Amino acid sequence: QVQLVESGGGLVQAGGSLRLSCVASGHTFRSYAMGWFRQAPGKEREFVAVISWSGNTYYADSVKGRFTISRDNAKNTVYAQMNSLKPEDTAVYYCAANRGQFIIGTMTSRYVYDSWGQGTQVTVSS
Repeated sequence: QVQLVESGGGLVQAGGSLRLSCVASGHTFRSYAMGWFRQAPGKEREFVAVISWSGNTYYADSVKGRFTISRDNAKNTVYAQMNSLKPEDTAVYYCAANRGQFIIGTMTSRYVYDSWGQGTQVTVSS
């Protein structure tokens, strides 16, 4: 398993932007698919975006066109660039790593991920 540490959360006004980062330990980062999930108070943890080891991406409909997931394998880091933020984007954001086969239909499930970070809070004010 890899150890994951997120950063970059904070308070931003609606319409603003934030960039989240997630740094992974270990030498096998490039072989992992990396996902972002979020959890708002009283709600289930939900899928946001995923990127395969080769750079293929997939997004939740709620963030498509506003969020961009990317990775830098040389830095063992995955990013989430979040633009045009809305109050409903307020949540704790988690990155997660998956070493299995990259199948879009399964990568939206939290249960296929092997490792999780501790989360970073994103708050969007109206």
